[in-house]
Amino acid sequence: MGEATYTLLEYLFGPGKRDEHTDPHLVATWDPHLPCPARHPERMGLGELADLLDAPVEALRGARPPQHVWHVSVRNAPGDRVLSDAEWAQVAAAMVDAAGIAPAGDEQACRWVAVRHAEDHIHLVATLARVDGRQPRLRGDILAMHAVAREFEARWGLTPMSPQDRTAVRRPSTGELAKAGRRGLLETARQTLQRTVRTAAALAASDTDFLDRLRDAGLRVRERRDEAGVLLGYAVALPGDRADAGSRPVWFSGSSLAYDLSLPRVRERFEPLVGPADWSAAERLVRQAAAALARSGRAEGAGDVAALGDLLVAAAAHAPAAVRERLAAAADAFEQAGRAPGERSLEGRARAGWRASARALERAPRTTRGGGAVVVLTLLVALVEAVEASRLWHEAQQHRAQAKAAADAGLLLREAAAAAGAPPSRTGPARTARTSRTAGRGPAAPGAVTGVPPRAPGPPKPGSGKSR
Repeated sequence: MGEATYTLLEYLFGPGKRDEHTDPHLVATWDPHLPCPARHPERMGLGELADLLDAPVEALRGARPPQHVWHVSVRNAPGDRVLSDAEWAQVAAAMVDAAGIAPAGDEQACRWVAVRHAEDHIHLVATLARVDGRQPRLRGDILAMHAVAREFEARWGLTPMSPQDRTAVRRPSTGELAKAGRRGLLETARQTLQRTVRTAAALAASDTDFLDRLRDAGLRVRERRDEAGVLLGYAVALPGDRADAGSRPVWFSGSSLAYDLSLPRVRERFEPLVGPADWSAAERLVRQAAAALARSGRAEGAGDVAALGDLLVAAAAHAPAAVRERLAAAADAFEQAGRAPGERSLEGRARAGWRASARALERAPRTTRGGGAVVVLTLLVALVEAVEASRLWHEAQQHRAQAKAAADAGLLLREAAAAAGAPPSRTGPARTARTSRTAGRGPAAPGAVTGVPPRAPGPPKPGSGKSR
């Protein structure tokens, strides 16, 4: 969402930040007879177009909404054929219809335009006030536009993108990235909190243990309890991360950090701590659990892969320095693979083994001298097998995004095993992956529907993305 219609149009019709905009022009509008400011400047200027878009907002009774500009980018994948202006016009009309901006046949709907300044994408711009003075209903607009994108992919033979299953990591907004840059930080507060909370959740055994671990890690913690004192939720803030001219901390609830960091999801991980002697069986447990995953069904396996994600986080937290960075990168890469869409069971055969292994890793450094480091090193090869088993399970369930995440994690684990002196693994797909934690992997634009903003390498298929 935004507040300056003219400023946005000026950018879309301009040369871009690095002269990347070529031949900016309108491909569709709410009024099919509207002249294009780029093609017919003598008939329509950018200021006039902005005034026409803003007219319903200015006519509202009472105060106008502060964020009244709706902006979405829609693009297709590299390698797809170049769509014509007429085809992009079809996409634009279908998207604003699905989003609730301009339902088909509704003459009182919001005003909107579609601007094309590159071969592979368009930008949709609308103002959030209907001609009849009412507000548009946009609830669920992102998912509705995803469904429309899938229809065009099938109709025109374009590259299909992964289904929207709501398991993708919540990415930092443009403002958060800019704030981190101003403070000279390598990652945003959201990304630091995601990693810290995930580690605490992977190792905690109870609500109290979980909250204590968050505070021990240096986070500010705010608890939400009912009248009886029962914990209902939590929020965390990074010391020094403040808003409103430094007057208040910036709080993030667990669910706003990631799909599986809400309090109910964190509680799913809690199990009794294993005894100190159990850690010596960790490698055997991992291998047995990997074999069990191959026999798991859809619901049972979803709980299993979630537990494997926790095990990777625990392994990274207690790994020796020589492999810690690679293990942390593997845990990050595997993150979406641990969030299978749909129903899941917590009674998986593999889950019990992986949870016991995670507990063993935590206990090991406190029960034997140097034992924790040895456990991590001997577990690396077994972890490679476990991640490969999860990749095959996801492929069988047709979870494309999760299978790719598991494959990337497997490569990073093989690098860690090689660094530890283990023989190279012969399993898994042969492709490359980054060997360090990627703070901005995936979409960088806030609320992006396609998952890739115009400036990111490798744009996806027809989808859409909100910009603010």
